[in-house]
Amino acid sequence: MKCQRFLSIPVSAVLLLMGFVYYITVFVFIEDWVGLQSSAGSLNALIFTFLGFLCFVSFFACVLIDPGHVPPSYVPDVEQSRASDQEPNNNGAQPRPCDKCFTYKPPRAHHCRICRRCVLRMDHHCMWINNCVGYWNYKAFFVLVLYAAISSIYSTVVLISCSFQKDFSGRVPLKMFYVICGAGMIGLSVTFGTLLGWHVYLIIHNMTTIEYHEGVRAAWLAKKSGQNYRHPFNHNVYQNITSIFGPNMLKWLCPTAVSHLKDGLAFPISHDSL
Repeated sequence: MKCQRFLSIPVSAVLLLMGFVYYITVFVFIEDWVGLQSSAGSLNALIFTFLGFLCFVSFFACVLIDPGHVPPSYVPDVEQSRASDQEPNNNGAQPRPCDKCFTYKPPRAHHCRICRRCVLRMDHHCMWINNCVGYWNYKAFFVLVLYAAISSIYSTVVLISCSFQKDFSGRVPLKMFYVICGAGMIGLSVTFGTLLGWHVYLIIHNMTTIEYHEGVRAAWLAKKSGQNYRHPFNHNVYQNITSIFGPNMLKWLCPTAVSHLKDGLAFPISHDSL
């Protein structure tokens, strides 16, 4: 069952970390900085509570939403496969046999050795959500990283602002607490910021993490043979973005708004890659 994914040490650790960051930011740093009873304190607490709520919703969506599996009735299009086989740069654009599932997997699908099945448009398996990041929950994963990065930076700014006006003279344990929390929040901000930048790059080029690494090798092989390589699913930036977030910009940051997605078994190929 999907709820059993929460019975994982990494997932529990993430929930505890989220709760701890929320508590120290609101009830320690904001309280010491401007006071929760003040208008500035209430506003900052409200903003961070809203960010925390978005993180929790996105995290639950990542854990609970199935990334997408290959249906048992899936049969590759023979004519399309033959046409793709004749193209020199067809990397990942045609169905391939899976030697573990003993069946065909659609374009962009990959076998996950942890989940023991083929996942549609698989990006990677994430231990922190105890789930694969794939076709149906990639948007939720990206939105989670976005909200986590914003929340981490927000908490870091509040912590630094609080520490500048706080008197630590003769209070070594309190100073150590602030130093440790500051180092941790800066680490989280850098980690989530880097991860966010990486996935922004992938989305702009309509790639997954697996496809990026496959593309590096494909580009090297193409260069050796005197050819040029282009990712077969890379269209213009707007098409790449809307393929993940949908055409309605008002729903871009909603982790569960995926009604624009189809079956995940076929994807349009860029003519420039042929």
